[in-house]
Amino acid sequence: MDRLIVTLDGPAGSGKSSVARRLAQRLGLEFLDTGAMYRGVTAMALQRGIDVAHEPFYVVELARNCPLRFDWEADPPRLYVRDQDVTDRLRDPDVTGGVSDVAALPGVRDVLVREQQQIGRDHPRLVTEGRDQGSVVFPDADVKFYLDANATVRAQRRAAQLREAGRSVDVAQIRKQILQRDQKDSSRATAPLICPEDAQRIDTSDMTLDAVLDELERRVREAV
Repeated sequence: MDRLIVTLDGPAGSGKSSVARRLAQRLGLEFLDTGAMYRGVTAMALQRGIDVAHEPFYVVELARNCPLRFDWEADPPRLYVRDQDVTDRLRDPDVTGGVSDVAALPGVRDVLVREQQQIGRDHPRLVTEGRDQGSVVFPDADVKFYLDANATVRAQRRAAQLREAGRSVDVAQIRKQILQRDQKDSSRATAPLICPEDAQRIDTSDMTLDAVLDELERRVREAV
């Protein structure tokens, strides 16, 4: 197939990034982490001293005027904002705390949705993950998944990721942040987090990463 777009949507900490990247490897496709794009804008805004919760105009102007690009030769692809590699900044607590405010801005979403759709045209064999991939960005995707898990499991998974990066963690605080993000992401006016009607919903709470990968790979291969 010349074109194969697989979307993975779901709430924070549901394992989308890890699953999407490895699923792409198994299927011989490229991988797009759209959450990294919103985090990249957030990181750059914070670097410039912008209050992302109270200065939306400046955040939107930043998104419009600071080109984002991925280094597709890296695995996973590294993100650059104005040629500055921000990849290692994306999971820092202040970025995590501000990204929902940035992602809720219609002006930012307009810019990044267009960029994601262009990536889909340039890289038409793609596994892409986020919160609006199957509902807004690629409504005609070939296969759509919605991954979910209970908040405690998601917090534990996020904590494990941070520990692997050598950072100290507070699981209770992470769980609180995840629930706050759930509320913000599902209630925002523009492109809220939803499960697309034609998506296959999978609860990964009691599944290992390999089990999730096996299930998604099987379903994609059956579909195509």
